[in-house]
Amino acid sequence: MSAPTPLPVVESVFRKLGGRQGLGTDVSSDADLARVVHHGIRLSVLDHVLRAGFSKQEIEHFIIPARTLRHRKTKREPLTLDESDRVVRLTRIQSLAEDVFGDVDKANRWLREDLGILDGKSPLDVARTESGARVVEQILAKIDWGAAA
Repeated sequence: MSAPTPLPVVESVFRKLGGRQGLGTDVSSDADLARVVHHGIRLSVLDHVLRAGFSKQEIEHFIIPARTLRHRKTKREPLTLDESDRVVRLTRIQSLAEDVFGDVDKANRWLREDLGILDGKSPLDVARTESGARVVEQILAKIDWGAAA
């Protein structure tokens, strides 16, 4: 059995971010996602992220604080490079978890569960950084391959 190709994850992230309507362009590869992040993602994407299963509090905690969001809305500015990167990273981790568990609810519960292997932190907390996201991806790969994680 070969490892799954990343394309379905890119497609899932694209959908979670509102597709063409949310991003203003089509995305079919990691390079396309990187380009979108570099240009700054529209604030309206956060509404799609809410519908994808993240709470308002999680968006404020993991992506952009409420006060900063209000300021950006007033000035009609997009997310910064770092904020855009965080929203893509978290939706990618969510997409991977959903793919591995094959169940949206189970995946989202796991993402919020404090795990001993992560020093008692949740996968979402650890995925706040790129290096932490890689650790979570490795754990998901082990689960997917049937190894104890």
